Amino acid sequence: MRTSVITAFAKNARSLSGRRRLATIAATAVLAGGVQLMTADSSWACGDMRIGGPQPATTGAGVTETAPDVAFASAKSTVTADGTWNEVALKITNKTGTDAHGVRPTFGIHTPGDGASLRTQDVRIQVQENGTWKSVQSIAGCYHTVDAGYEQRQRIDNGSSVTLKFRYSIAATSPKGVNSIELLTDAWSAGAMGNGATDLKTVKLTRTQATTPNTTTPKPAETTKPAAKPSTPAKPAAKPAETAKPAAPKPAADQTTTAAPKPAEAPKATPSAAPATTAPAGTPELAQTGAHTPNGLLAATAAALLALGAGALIAVRRMRPQR
Repeated sequence: MRTSVITAFAKNARSLSGRRRLATIAATAVLAGGVQLMTADSSWACGDMRIGGPQPATTGAGVTETAPDVAFASAKSTVTADGTWNEVALKITNKTGTDAHGVRPTFGIHTPGDGASLRTQDVRIQVQENGTWKSVQSIAGCYHTVDAGYEQRQRIDNGSSVTLKFRYSIAATSPKGVNSIELLTDAWSAGAMGNGATDLKTVKLTRTQATTPNTTTPKPAETTKPAAKPSTPAKPAAKPAETAKPAAPKPAADQTTTAAPKPAEAPKATPSAAPATTAPAGTPELAQTGAHTPNGLLAATAAALLALGAGALIAVRRMRPQR
């Protein structure tokens, strides 16, 4: 009887030990996955392989058909953020061994780094169709990318190639911290199990020299000139003719005649100067720019995985063999 009890206890102990090992392995895997996800580049987490640089066509077991290859045939290496158009040519080549149907090339503009990035309102994109430029929508893509909303598809026979032209412009109001961009392209086709070769071209972004603002103090509006001086007051009218004096006896020789007193001269009016008026100087309004929003979903997922792994380790440590 004692032997059976000991045997049962040993079996239970081995079972508990095995469970501990499995739980420990599972917790370690969860923690490792969370840490790996946190350190991974967001561009790869979002699944846009174009951001990783020029990539070869997809290969591997089970991949029997891929999309055509795409490469930049021409593109400027330096552009200016002033709203001017910059032309880009894409060469799409079908080397898959079969005719490609419903081929749709892509064109995107990626802002490298984790700082400021271009927004959809900063980018205008057009595509050339039958010799005419047609505007397409700027769509927010994956991780600091603005994609052309181009959905036109076409057939490309095996061994042939087609050239497609886009053009884009960067607004002068785009974030000042963006000094370089990356042009992205690849293609998709109906029935393809993987994409063809992709391409990436780095372009330097410059800005026009800002016009030096007029720092001189604007001249005030011309002050009102004081009223003109009144003309010299008119001289008093001529002296009225003296009335005839009555005959009088001749005065004595030593008596002198006194002249009539002159009228007092009217005081001159003193004009008062009007107060000077000045025009207030205008205050220019400053432009506003937005900031880029961080990838919150990625951080939340990584934090959840870390919490799950930590909880599993704590549960393992609390497990005790039941006697």
